[in-house]
Order: sequence, then C-alpha cells, then structure tokens
Amino acid sequence: MAIFTVDKARSEICFTVRHMRISKVKGTFASYNAKIEAPTIADLHRSVIDIEIDVASISTMDIARDQHLISADFFDADRFPKIYFSKTSLTQGEEGLLQLTGDLTIKNVTKNVLFDVLYIGNEPNDWGSENHRFTCSTVINRKDFGLIYSTLIEAGGTIIDEHIQITVYIDIHN
Repeated sequence: MAIFTVDKARSEICFTVRHMRISKVKGTFASYNAKIEAPTIADLHRSVIDIEIDVASISTMDIARDQHLISADFFDADRFPKIYFSKTSLTQGEEGLLQLTGDLTIKNVTKNVLFDVLYIGNEPNDWGSENHRFTCSTVINRKDFGLIYSTLIEAGGTIIDEHIQITVYIDIHN
C-alpha cells in the first residue's frame, strides 16, 4: 500500500454553524494528523483513512469564543483532547460523488457518518509527484455527540443551531 501525505498548506478542516438563527459562525481545526494508505489513488475504496484532530486547535477568529468551545460547556478539551475519524467504507455515489462512511468520535461518543466526497483533480507538485484534491462534506447534529450547550434567545430558538456543516478540503500526495 502507498502512504499518502496531506499537504497541510493546502488542506483545511472547517465547520459552519448557524448562530442567533440568522448569522453563521465558521471555524477550523489547525492541528490534525491523517493516515491515508491505499494501493493507488484510483483504489481509495481499499484504503485506510484515519484522522485525529486536536480539539484545542479550534479557531473561529474569536479568542473568547474559542476558549468557550474548548471548555466543559462544549468539547471539554481537557478530558477529550482529540476528535477521531476512521473510514469504514468508500463507494461510488451519484453524480460523480464518492460516499465516505466512517466512525466519528467526539467526546468519547462514536457515530457513523457519511461524507459526500468530490474529487477535484490533480496536478504536479514540487516533490516530483502529484497532488490530488478532494472536498468532503457532511452535516452532523452536535447533540448526538454530547455537545449539548444551549441558550435560548428572546426571539425564540437557541443561540446555536444543532446542525453543524463539516467541510474538509484535502490535498494528498505520495
């Protein structure tokens, strides 16, 4: 099996959540490790994909919010410092999409999630191989993973929506 390396300068793990019912908060996780092994880029269905994310590396461009997110109210990074994803299957979907299924673990709660994966393409890189670009996306319910902090707003509803859009932009090369 070939080992693929993530080009972290061109890759990003992002999330978006509706805030106060009308605005969106966007964030990223800056520190993560990925293990991606496959016979070839065309044989990703036979791959091993494991990702480990450092919760404390979260950034929403607001230090106070980031500190709140790593607190016991949300991720509880002192007790649960990592988020894990491990691929269980990768199949061909509709309209050129791949379907990446795997176990996502947040705060010691593991749920099976499905990512839609779009292969963007490839280009030669400075290391004598090719970078392959993918976009992966899914929506999860944060409460399913024990992220239950909730404050009601005067206009009705909660300050933070339950649904989190996760998007991963990833460039890999071997």
